Amino acid sequence: MTDGTARFLSSDDVADLATPAEYVDAVRDGYRQRGEGAPARPRTRLTNDDPPGMLTGYTAVLPDTGAMGGYMYTGGFGSGDAHFVLPLFDADSGAPLAVFDGASLNPYKTGATGAVGIDALAREDVTELAVIGSGAQARGQLRAAVTVRDFETIRIFSPTREHREAFADQMDEELGPAVHAVDSSDAAVGGADVVVTATDASEPVFDAESLADGVHVTCMGQYDPEKYEVDAETVARAKYVPDLRDRVTRDAGAFLHAREVGAIDDDHVHAELGEVVAGVEPGREAADEVTLFDSGGTAIETVAAAHLCYERAVAADLGTEVEFLPASRAFD
Repeated sequence: MTDGTARFLSSDDVADLATPAEYVDAVRDGYRQRGEGAPARPRTRLTNDDPPGMLTGYTAVLPDTGAMGGYMYTGGFGSGDAHFVLPLFDADSGAPLAVFDGASLNPYKTGATGAVGIDALAREDVTELAVIGSGAQARGQLRAAVTVRDFETIRIFSPTREHREAFADQMDEELGPAVHAVDSSDAAVGGADVVVTATDASEPVFDAESLADGVHVTCMGQYDPEKYEVDAETVARAKYVPDLRDRVTRDAGAFLHAREVGAIDDDHVHAELGEVVAGVEPGREAADEVTLFDSGGTAIETVAAAHLCYERAVAADLGTEVEFLPASRAFD
């Protein structure tokens, strides 16, 4: 829509509009565009002391998709909760297309990003997947991961037994591979071909010595200088690929910690994910190589996933039309 109207899309409107595989395809193409030069900015964060909270946002333009936009969200403040708003614009006209109640889309787009990282960097013959975490983000990661590799066994660990067992039981019923809970992170990671961390941990969630040669690690919870799900040894051992190079020295906690203790230097960044997806830089170059995709969240996946949902919503006539006056009219 470019006639001054846009759609407000609620969580109910976007539910079930796309499959995990369709989100992966859209996000992969978004990163391909980034690798070919599409602009994207890492997150900026403003913090408030009283009441404590943060206001965060990031943006991207995907020219081939024909869309641009980003995410703005709050966390904390008086409610102690988080709230997400996702504006989507037409990349040709600049006109607003939609505004999403963005929270429910998060696990789908983030899961798709993790799967793109696996697809770009993991060996083709992987069979065993370890997932550390049992919340909504872990669920999104798992549903997307099984669309890019034929896993046979999936091991789940999170600190609370009831949570990991319930999660494993649900995923075992839903997915093709056998999914079961284990009693430690090392039991999950040991012998795994792919490891996904989807936690809010502030310290490593597994021992680097548990990693086998040739493993791929995808980290989804490293978006703060004080948070690192993997240790310095893991970062140093791996071919390190972030979602955006510009965010690495801002908020990639594991990278910053590894640099601080002298395990790596700034040159340890191999390439952005988009550069690998686009074929600008190589991904995995040896079967025994350890690779690591560090995802802190970008507007690349946000815009790609939102545009997919927007097109489906328009086709199904979902959402509520709202008017946005262009400046030429509003300032008249």
